[in-house]
Amino acid sequence: MTMTSLTVLKFESADGAEKALGVIEDLSKRQLITLHDAAIVTWPEGKKKPKTKQLANMTGAGALSGAFWGMLFGMIFLVPFLGMAFGAAMGAMAGSLADVGISTDFIKSVRSKVTEGTSALFLMSSNAVMDKVVEAMKDFKFELIASNLSKEQEEKLREAFAED
Repeated sequence: MTMTSLTVLKFESADGAEKALGVIEDLSKRQLITLHDAAIVTWPEGKKKPKTKQLANMTGAGALSGAFWGMLFGMIFLVPFLGMAFGAAMGAMAGSLADVGISTDFIKSVRSKVTEGTSALFLMSSNAVMDKVVEAMKDFKFELIASNLSKEQEEKLREAFAED
């Protein structure tokens, strides 16, 4: 049984995630990792908030909708700015994300680490040939923030956010 992971790689530069994604896409073409979906967060120096970008070319059965990424990024990056009333509404959504294996701790961890001047690569993947992936990524300086999803959690996530 393959386990799907929602992995966040946090980079110390605003362009690190974009560069690393090229490597991951190459590994995917070589079948060394199964890439279901991905998104990038870039937070250049001097900007109040990060820019987010979902990979438009991911249209396979495993691709999640923009709604999923929007909700996840909203919970990570917008809640601190939008105040308590909005935070309470998002709290209910956080509960539904917890059902699909994305815990409040995971969200808080990403929020505290992805800051101005950094970038992050969000990967929904499985079947990684770890030694090959590690070898390909060795030139990048990044921190790994991961959340493994059970088969049930992955199915719930896909049901809730799959593209129609």
